[in-house]
Amino acid sequence: MINLKKIAGAGVVAALMALFVPQAEAQVRLDITRGRVEPMPIAVTVFPGASPEVQQLGRDISQIITADLERSGLFRPLDPKGFLQDLTSLDVQPRFQDWRTLAAQALVQGAVEPLPNGQARVAFRLWDVFGGQQMEGQAYTTQPENFRRVAHLIADRIYTAITGETGYFDTRIVYIAESGPPLERVKRLAIMDQDGANNRYLTNGANLVLTPRFSPTAQEITYMSYFRNVPRVYLFNIDTGRQEVLGDFPGMTYAPRFTPDGNKVLLSMATNGNSEIYEMDLRTRKTARLTDHPAIDTSPSASPDGSQITFASDRGGSQQIYVMNADGGDPKRISFGQGKGRYATPVWSPRGDLIAFTRYATSDGNFFIGVMKPDGSGERLLAQGFLVEAPTWAPNGRVLMYFAQSRNGGRTRLYSIDLTGYNQREIITPQDASDPAWSPLIP
Repeated sequence: MINLKKIAGAGVVAALMALFVPQAEAQVRLDITRGRVEPMPIAVTVFPGASPEVQQLGRDISQIITADLERSGLFRPLDPKGFLQDLTSLDVQPRFQDWRTLAAQALVQGAVEPLPNGQARVAFRLWDVFGGQQMEGQAYTTQPENFRRVAHLIADRIYTAITGETGYFDTRIVYIAESGPPLERVKRLAIMDQDGANNRYLTNGANLVLTPRFSPTAQEITYMSYFRNVPRVYLFNIDTGRQEVLGDFPGMTYAPRFTPDGNKVLLSMATNGNSEIYEMDLRTRKTARLTDHPAIDTSPSASPDGSQITFASDRGGSQQIYVMNADGGDPKRISFGQGKGRYATPVWSPRGDLIAFTRYATSDGNFFIGVMKPDGSGERLLAQGFLVEAPTWAPNGRVLMYFAQSRNGGRTRLYSIDLTGYNQREIITPQDASDPAWSPLIP
């Protein structure tokens, strides 16, 4: 467990209190609600330490922070080789003119200190270079092997201080790892940090697994696995490894999605060839039917406040996106398409302002990942390809992850893209990967 606390120590608390500037007064801010944003030049110094081992730990931490910020597309980390000042400790005041010469707008300064109990204390300061003010300061006490998470936490603090938005670096991705020939694919449940590190497998590949989904309130997932050729849904606690069966669902093609309170799941099941949407209470295991229509209703996803559900249906003649009340009432079609097409896999943003989707364009056979407002307005297509599918939201609602496959049965890979549509990044995995699901921030 990581213990978070404000920087403390002889002579340090008073200095930070004197220098600390509330976010509202900071001069360095990025408005990420606009379109494409020019990346902010930022200097991330190597976190110094007293011994070679601690120095290496400091280098690793600063590199992870740098990579997180750069990958967001909002920051342009400067090359440390050009730095004019060597900040050997947190007590050394930055010479702001030196950093202004490099055109750095923000500066990250840190240090790593070993503690007598075997833990390490990692501290950092974030400076507004042109204002000469400290924007943020924090210390973390943890076991040295947790250095990656500490780095992600620091990157989150920097992201929040400069953008005003919640960070998303201290999160995990669960996905389907794929291997083997096309007709004999082995599909295992896997999990990794959002940057692709710490990859591990949660199932052994003996049974086919599909469509994992994260709980919004806990480090739990649901996923579907075929047991004796029948779809079975499991509930899996990542932290404890505890697994339980929710039930066998012969007519199911996707794993359920959690409701915002984490106490229920939404699912679609086919009875007599007709797929309808249901809600299951995880405490009682009772299900309630929410739709009743001769068309196919599938892929439900709840709004963050739990008042509405978006889903895909062909009740209008082609597969489109609908929104209905949480009890199944008042369904309304919201997708009509620019240039026509079929819509699938709608997923409500954690912010509640957008719904992500997959769209298949019948005119040219391409797939798209896009977003629209809950009333169907403001549709924007962010990514396209031969096969792009299964969008999942970062917990701050600013970044999406999805999977893409190249033509002729090529590799299946994971990608992230932000809402500008410009910052597309491949997430490196050991094997082919599909069906990503983004976790909430780790408690």
